[in-house]
Amino acid sequence: NNAGGPWTTLALWLIGGLLAWCGAVCYAELATTYPRDGGDYEYLNRAYGRWCGFLFAWSQLVTIISGNIAIMAYAFADYGARIWPAWDKPIPMAALSAVIALSALNALGVAAGKITQNVLTATKVLGIAAIVLAGVGFAFAKPRFAPSLPPPAIKSTSVALALVFVLYAFGGWAHAAYVAAEVRDQRRNLPRALGFGIAAITLIYLIVNAAYIYVLGFDIARHTATPAADVMDHVFGSWGTDAVSKLVMLSALGAINGMILTGTRVYAVWAADYPPLNWLASWNRRRVAPVAAIAVQALIAVFLILLVGTYAGRQAFNVALSTAGLRPVLWERFNGGFETLIVGSAPLFWLLTLLTAVSVFILRYRDPSAERPFKIPMFPLPALLFCATCIYMLHASLVYAKWLSLIGFVPAAIGCAVRFALRPKSRS
Repeated sequence: NNAGGPWTTLALWLIGGLLAWCGAVCYAELATTYPRDGGDYEYLNRAYGRWCGFLFAWSQLVTIISGNIAIMAYAFADYGARIWPAWDKPIPMAALSAVIALSALNALGVAAGKITQNVLTATKVLGIAAIVLAGVGFAFAKPRFAPSLPPPAIKSTSVALALVFVLYAFGGWAHAAYVAAEVRDQRRNLPRALGFGIAAITLIYLIVNAAYIYVLGFDIARHTATPAADVMDHVFGSWGTDAVSKLVMLSALGAINGMILTGTRVYAVWAADYPPLNWLASWNRRRVAPVAAIAVQALIAVFLILLVGTYAGRQAFNVALSTAGLRPVLWERFNGGFETLIVGSAPLFWLLTLLTAVSVFILRYRDPSAERPFKIPMFPLPALLFCATCIYMLHASLVYAKWLSLIGFVPAAIGCAVRFALRPKSRS
């Protein structure tokens, strides 16, 4: 909606892919140099001290990853209600069911979680291919009708704001570093997974957005909230819209499963470093699953779904805000409330990511003798671009969130207090 033209739109996706690649090569160097599960937790520990790693893991558990799981679960249930109206009333229950079912599946073992992830990813790729084929088919067949949307009263463009949404779409690739110790042949496969993965995602985004623009026309594609559904409906009819809704549901399940699979590894490694939290680091050795971490993350995600997805939870949240002297949340502004979790946690997320980006320079200076199987190409340019991207996203998210950023920073402050009450194990 904020891009000035079709070529600008495609250029933004290409730039987004380039910036994400800059971040990917930074993580590839860190993950191959320090191949321990936990990703950022390990790098922040080494660069800034144990307090910073603790803050990262705590924030992922209580706000960032658990909040994103809740959001994806709600997206799954919301799109399900569009296909099956009976889901409309119990949307929170459908969201809870998705979280509980996938958490239980991952508790069965790493094999079950990986198989589920592969199946969901393959299905999603097939769905994306269907959208692209719809665009190709449109080129050879006369459309049934031309979709039309009333033009907005005021047309405004902001390439900078458009880039914010593009970069959000590329999010999630850093989770590969969370399971670095479980990757076979880390020195070769981690850089390949991150680098080639970003390249493949960028290509997919370019092709899909080109299909949107070609089938719908730029003016319609930039203003519709459901371009994929519009393309499928335009070419295949009403069943195409249902197919896209099911694709979004599968995509949401894939995102939930991926976060459960990778996020719980961070908590298990983190808890193993602090004796009072050792219970959270307990693994089922036969199934290779951090069962306690999976259960706690699921409970927090369930709490967040009930907090922002039910009337009673929203009322309680606003009462707490009023007691603290803050304005209540206007839930309708955030699509029923779930966007508050993303909006509120985004500034903290980008602050922590910025610290990880800077840690590349700190660790190269502090630990020059460490073997680096993969080194950032054209260093330091990609690392500097990644740092600039994080600063830009941190500023943009603070401007948009305003006082809602307390949703992320207040739990982080509590985490700092908890950290001072705990004595970590010594590390060799």
